[in-house]
Amino acid sequence: MLMPSLFGESLFDDFMEGFPFGSFRNASSAGNLMKTDVRDTDQGYELDIEMPGFKKENIKAELKDGYLTIEAHTDEDRDEKDGTGRYIRRERYYGSCKRSFYVGKEVTQEDIRARFDNGILKLTVPKKEALPKTEESRYIAIEG
Repeated sequence: MLMPSLFGESLFDDFMEGFPFGSFRNASSAGNLMKTDVRDTDQGYELDIEMPGFKKENIKAELKDGYLTIEAHTDEDRDEKDGTGRYIRRERYYGSCKRSFYVGKEVTQEDIRARFDNGILKLTVPKKEALPKTEESRYIAIEG
């Protein structure tokens, strides 16, 4: 017997709709998190990181030991009620993600520019030349 579907093809299709991290049913969807485009320009690198569903205040960028780490978290409650106040659906989304990029130890925090616009975090990282290492002379003691 065919019955009209209240939730799409399966209950979880509708349940996961709008969830910023994608569907849990498809393990490969984890790769959809924080998709990043990196452009190499004459001055440096431009990164565009997709972060739909996140708010600017829930995103943190940190530079430590030459690694630029982007971390974000979300916690969203969504309630829908019918006319009598009974719940039709209640959803809560909680999650976090983190991604790191090696930018070099020569880059400082002041060098990096960041802007969050329409769910995309845009970062500009300048190119810095690594300082040449000076080779230390190591002498071997000669006995005799």
